[in-house]
Amino acid sequence: MKIDLGKNELIHFVGIGGIGMSGLAMIMNGLGYKVQGSDIVNNRNIERLNEKKIRVFLNHKKANIKKTTVLVISSAIKKNNPELVEAIKKKLPIYTRGDMLGHIVSFMRNIVVTGSHGKTTTTSLVSSIFSEANLDPTIINGGVLNSFGNSAKLGKSNWCVTESDESDGSFLKIPFMYSIATNLDSEHLDFYKNINNLKKSFLKFVEKIPSVGKGFICSDDQNLKKVLKKSVNKNFYTYGKNKRSNFQIINIKQTAEFSSFDIKINIPSKKKIIKGIKLPMIGVHNIQNATAAVSLAFTLGLPEKYIRHGLYNFKGVQRRFSHLFNHNNISFYDDYAHHPTEISSVLDGVRNVYKSKEIVCVFQPHRISRLINLKKEFSKCFKMADTVLLCPIYKANEKLKLNFTYNSFAKLIIKNSNVKLIHVDHELQLRRFIKQNVFGEKIYIGMGAGSISNWMKNLKNIF
Repeated sequence: MKIDLGKNELIHFVGIGGIGMSGLAMIMNGLGYKVQGSDIVNNRNIERLNEKKIRVFLNHKKANIKKTTVLVISSAIKKNNPELVEAIKKKLPIYTRGDMLGHIVSFMRNIVVTGSHGKTTTTSLVSSIFSEANLDPTIINGGVLNSFGNSAKLGKSNWCVTESDESDGSFLKIPFMYSIATNLDSEHLDFYKNINNLKKSFLKFVEKIPSVGKGFICSDDQNLKKVLKKSVNKNFYTYGKNKRSNFQIINIKQTAEFSSFDIKINIPSKKKIIKGIKLPMIGVHNIQNATAAVSLAFTLGLPEKYIRHGLYNFKGVQRRFSHLFNHNNISFYDDYAHHPTEISSVLDGVRNVYKSKEIVCVFQPHRISRLINLKKEFSKCFKMADTVLLCPIYKANEKLKLNFTYNSFAKLIIKNSNVKLIHVDHELQLRRFIKQNVFGEKIYIGMGAGSISNWMKNLKNIF
């Protein structure tokens, strides 16, 4: 989509408090555009916008766009939003976040990272390597990077590393030279209706890889392998544990502080092994994400020392197995995992490192639709935990009926994951339980994309 923008436009972001919208607004502000926005409640993203002197209205009403000349809307905005209704009435140009993001990054040498899981971490790892190599890229991410305390940063070079959202198909709107596809899973089926439609969109993404660039695709993912077989465009390299990968992961070792591994490279121009790569994260899924970043950086010709240092010095992303605090030698963590595949991957990594500790997963399902579609998969994903504290569903404004009792779902988890399970009805009950169970060798991990993060952080106040 062609977008004509002048620096005198006043661009209003409806739903600016979202991680993606706030990041784009920040980048456009840095580029010299006049931006403002609105959202329902204050949050840390809005606080970061305020620090940049970006005006944010804490409500949605037509008076907010009195002087606006362009409207940008997130996928969460409903058709009856008063600002959207007023913009239509005034015949203002209205763009989705995906359209505007595609327009802004079209001026840069763009690297796009997509996939059902691991996008944010992989984008961050690529950014870390590029920053180590003094390339100073623009970064537009779906999570807050600990290295600079934000989800977006305007760099001085022409490179841009962008996390691209597949949830609403907008990842197909962003032009790129290089791309990474981490995996393809049964996610966002409320938009795609079925996984075959999702696969078709990923096939379009692979077909878009330009001849002057390269794609990097995880060969450990069965759905992506099926997509690649149908692709006419073969301008990609594969990475993963699979022996046929162009960048094969071998010799994995994991400790509490680091994961180490080697990468066996087999591409037309080069055959070699990079040995002893160290990453300050646990979990095979994170090793795969790191290998995606290495594959890209190596193909671009970045010196090996920058690749190693970029991974070794990686500061992490907020809400990705983030350590919160310790009490009585018990560790408390916060993680964004809200899909069965993500939950299994995190718990596998934790169990691999902390073999003797009791793992307690404090799980808050996110969205009724996701739980309905993946009920069976959720029931099987806690096998590496010992105990599950099952919190109420974070509905995210969905008004669907669950169609089964929550108690029956709990029983299915107990049966299929072979864990102890305790119902938690509200935050106060969680606090009471934790206060009575801070003994022994345990790890508490909060998991979900809703309010569970704040619940876990607030636990520190009870001691």
